[in-house]
Amino acid sequence: MTVISTLFISLDGVAEVAEDWHFPYFDEQMGAAVAEDYEGADVLVLGRITYDSFAGAWPDREAAGEDDAQFARELGDLRKIVATRGEQDLGWRNVERTADVVGTVRALRDDPAVGKVLVAGSLSVVRQLLDADLLDELRLLVHPVAARRGERLFDDAETVRPFALLRHEATPLGVLRLVYAPADLPGGGSYEEAMEHVTQA
Repeated sequence: MTVISTLFISLDGVAEVAEDWHFPYFDEQMGAAVAEDYEGADVLVLGRITYDSFAGAWPDREAAGEDDAQFARELGDLRKIVATRGEQDLGWRNVERTADVVGTVRALRDDPAVGKVLVAGSLSVVRQLLDADLLDELRLLVHPVAARRGERLFDDAETVRPFALLRHEATPLGVLRLVYAPADLPGGGSYEEAMEHVTQA
């Protein structure tokens, strides 16, 4: 089973998407990348804020029957788990709630019927799953813009968090699609070791 995070992010690390810097870069190739991320997903895991934005838009888009109605219908049909401690009506079909998103994702790993779990947006959920070693891939669509405001993917911590680059591609508008997996730091990392690779003048 694979747990994947998909995020739109700016050059300065902001992953709280704003229309002024995201939509100008959304083209056919980015749409295909997003479709690939959702393809074959058995479960969609969302934080409460991200869920509210989805539930506030996609049911209406499905009902409107325009170009995005098919994707909206597929989202509605998909099993959705929302990380929330609230008890209010979540107002969309195929929705479950959990107060323990780490425990829920760990249980999904043990479910043979689940092959792919997708975490869309939901920065706090992504951080929790990374800390629990439950995230297999971090898929970033890096926009060539400094957002300069908004919540960043990583907050301050005492230790570094290394990743291995699995694949990459660029869209015609300069968005980089970067797919990472958690990894260890390469090599020893001392200055003396780095000196071996310095070109001598």
